[in-house]
Amino acid sequence: MPRHIGIVACSAEGASLCYRTICIEGAQYLGPHGHPEVSMHTFSLAEQMRFVEAGNYEGLAGLMLRSAEKLANIGADFLICPDNTVHQAMPWVLPRSPRPWLHIAEVVAGEAHRRGFRKLGLTGTRWLVESGVYPEKLAALGIEPIRPSEADRLECSRIIMEELVYGRFKPAGVAYFQKVIERLKAAGAEAVVLGCTEIPLIIDDSNSALPTLDSTRLLARAALRRAVEPES
Repeated sequence: MPRHIGIVACSAEGASLCYRTICIEGAQYLGPHGHPEVSMHTFSLAEQMRFVEAGNYEGLAGLMLRSAEKLANIGADFLICPDNTVHQAMPWVLPRSPRPWLHIAEVVAGEAHRRGFRKLGLTGTRWLVESGVYPEKLAALGIEPIRPSEADRLECSRIIMEELVYGRFKPAGVAYFQKVIERLKAAGAEAVVLGCTEIPLIIDDSNSALPTLDSTRLLARAALRRAVEPES
């Protein structure tokens, strides 16, 4: 039997895309309409954002661990979180977790390395872009991150938190992200990390100046592989 995937969710749009990807793409491993068992738990985004805005990631870890316990109690074999920003809480989550996790930045960094990228532009919320979540994982594989300007970080964060998490996909928001990616390319980036799980809803390879690394779908696909791989 495939392993049971537990999703510790944060924002609805990103978690939904991750869940849908697991369910739809599971068929390639398990036959028509097949996918592993999947369970999801999420606290209110407002409750989580209070910790993020205060920079209290140890406190946020407490919420994530409560989600993890609920999912473990109903049978989840391992856990994922389709939200990049809250991975800043992982140093407090992992030592106390009842189940192992797949780390979204490790998954993305691994794909970047496989594809031979050496310099990556980073997009996402300002909390994510200014953190060490991606630089740490990229550096371990010899990959250099390139961050947007402060003005671009703030506007991208506003678009994410005021539009994308509510399912509002405005042409002006798409155009702004495209310009940010163009500026990252001019700064030397060879590809761009879509480091907010909602960004893939408006940006992909078809409308980006750089090849995209879709953190949401890459995490979902890594979870699928983990779920169906033979017991070691």
